[in-house]
Amino acid sequence: MQELTGVITFNGAPLTLEGNQLEPGATAPDFRVYANDLTEKTLADYQGKVLIISSVPSLDTGVCDMETRRFNTEAAKLSDDIQILTISVDLPFAQARWCGAAGVDRLATLSDHKELSFGHAYGVVIKELRLLARSVWVVNKQGEIVYKEIVPEITNEPDYNQALEAAKACA
Repeated sequence: MQELTGVITFNGAPLTLEGNQLEPGATAPDFRVYANDLTEKTLADYQGKVLIISSVPSLDTGVCDMETRRFNTEAAKLSDDIQILTISVDLPFAQARWCGAAGVDRLATLSDHKELSFGHAYGVVIKELRLLARSVWVVNKQGEIVYKEIVPEITNEPDYNQALEAAKACA
């Protein structure tokens, strides 16, 4: 398992990322996560779509809440060719409860709680916390990563505009 330090911090304290180190131009690796109804989802389930994949530490935190609500709002403005996924290690039941309370219904929340499959495939598992780092990925219809942002300080929000523009350019 690859480990990388010096990439992210939490309130200024350095953390370690585990998993593959990917860059734009690479083929997006497959993963196995779970929808709110406990059905298994993989990258193949979204074939033919441009994906904006947002990983967050937990939907029950302020910044993750704001980020997911913002992407949900933005999803209403995007073409049907673009799908937004938000992945965390929150249990599917907690994600469903949060979505209901927050009125989030235009993106898919997916749980990586069981295997950290997405987290390890994309190199965003925080070793010290067993959570996912805040990151945004755009994958084109051909399955290639065209945009990557791992937010350096996990208490900060990502650059929404850059990710959205990258996705729109692929649609």
